[in-house]
Amino acid sequence: MEFLPIFMNLRGRHCLLVGGGAVAARKARLLLEAGAQITVIAPQLGPTLARLVAEKKVTHRTVSFAADQLAGNALVFAATDERAVNRHIYEAASARGIPVNVVDQPDLCTFIMPSIVDRSPVVVAVSTGGAAPVLARLIRARLETLIPTGYGRLASLVAEFRERVKQHFRHPVQRRRFWESVLDGPIAERVHAGQDAAARAALERSLASTSGTASPQGAVYLVGAGPGDPDLLTFRALRLMQQADVVVYDRLVSQEVLNLVRREAEIIYAGKERANHTLPQEDINQLLVHLAKEGKRVVRLKGGDPFIFGRGGEEIDTLMAQGITFEVVPGITAAVGCAAYAGIPLTHRDYAHSVLFATGHLKDGTLNLNWTALVQPRQTLVLYMGLIGVRPIFKELIARGMSAAMPAALIQQGTTPRQRVFTGTLATLPDIVERNDVKAPTLIIVGEVVRLHEKLNWFTPAPK
Repeated sequence: MEFLPIFMNLRGRHCLLVGGGAVAARKARLLLEAGAQITVIAPQLGPTLARLVAEKKVTHRTVSFAADQLAGNALVFAATDERAVNRHIYEAASARGIPVNVVDQPDLCTFIMPSIVDRSPVVVAVSTGGAAPVLARLIRARLETLIPTGYGRLASLVAEFRERVKQHFRHPVQRRRFWESVLDGPIAERVHAGQDAAARAALERSLASTSGTASPQGAVYLVGAGPGDPDLLTFRALRLMQQADVVVYDRLVSQEVLNLVRREAEIIYAGKERANHTLPQEDINQLLVHLAKEGKRVVRLKGGDPFIFGRGGEEIDTLMAQGITFEVVPGITAAVGCAAYAGIPLTHRDYAHSVLFATGHLKDGTLNLNWTALVQPRQTLVLYMGLIGVRPIFKELIARGMSAAMPAALIQQGTTPRQRVFTGTLATLPDIVERNDVKAPTLIIVGEVVRLHEKLNWFTPAPK
C-alpha cells in the first residue's frame, strides 16, 4: 500500500489552490463540497472559477505564488502548467508539513485524489496510487451502478438510531448482527424505494421486539477458499468472510483471499505442513467448538474444498456432537482450478474417460496407496500433497505397470500470478522438479491429458 486511504475533515478550514484553469476548477468544486474555504492564486481565471469568485464562494488573488501564502492552510493543490512552479509549491508545502497535491504529477504529491462515489454520508474512494487514473475512473463507474443512491439516506437513518441501538444491546456481536439484518433486509429495501418514514417505523418495531440481553448464538461455517485466485470464491463464501467474527485458516489459503476477510475479524492460523502442525487436528476441532460457544460467528477457511482432503468431515463431526450450528460452503477444489489454469482438461474423450483424486502424502515414509485403482487405462490421476513423494510414487506406478513415458505435470501455486507448470513423464518429472526448487503448494497430474498443456495453456504463468 503506497498511500494510506484517509478522509480529511475540511469543513471551515482554509485550503490553497494555485491555478485558474479547468483542472483547478474541478478541485475547487470538490473542496467546496467538503465545506472548505478556498483561496485561488492565479493571474487569470477560467469561466468556472470566475463564476465561483463572483458568487463569493472562492477568494481570488492575482499574484504569483510565494511560500508565505501557505500559512494557515490545511492542504494545497497545484494545478499550473509550469513544472518549475509546481515543484516550488510541492517543496514549500512539504517543508511545512502541509499536504500537497500537484495534479497529474504523482512524484510531486504527498496525497493523491481518488475517484469518488458520493452517496453522502457514504463516500467510496478508489485509487490506483496515481499509476492508472483511467482505471480508477472505470472502477468508480462500475461501483456507481452497484451502490444504490439510497445508501446515503440509509446511513443517515442508521446514524439517527445508532446510540439507541448501542444502549439496547449488551453484546457488540449482537449489536452488529442487528445492524446487518437492518442494512441487508426489508428495512433497507424500503429506504431504497423512497419509503423513509415506513423504514423508520419498521426499525423502531424491530428494535422494540429484539432482546438486548440474550447471549448471541455462535455458528461455524466451513468455507472452501478455492485454489488461490480470489475471483474463484463463491458469492456465499465472500459474504460469510465479510460477516465473520473469527477466521481460522489453513496454510493453503492464499494471501489474496485472506485480504478479503472483514478487517475487524480475529485471524487464527491453523496451518499444517509436513512434520510441522501449528495446531493438531483435534485442537482445531475443539477450537471451533470453543469459539462458537462464545457466541462468535466462525469461518473455517480451507484451501480448495472442505471435503476433498480438507478433513472437513472430521471437524463437522465434532461440531455436531457438541450441538454447534454449522454449514458447509463448497469451494473450487485444487484439482479443478489448477488443471483449468494449466490448460489440462481432467477428462477428454480422446485421452481420459475418468479421473481419480488421491493423496500423495506419505505417512511414516510408507506408500499406502491403492495402486490397482491408480494404474488404470484412459484415466487421469490427480495427486494432492505429492511433492515430497513424487519420486517414490512415480517409481511405484512404473513398477505396477504404468508406462515410464506417461505424461505428467506438476503445478505450483496454481491459479495465482505465481503459478508455475512443469511437464515431463513419470521417468523425467522428478528430476525436473528437483532442478527447479519447487515449493508447496503443488498439484500433480498424471495422464495422457497432460499432452494438451502446450496447446491449451491460456493462463500466463510466472517466469521460471
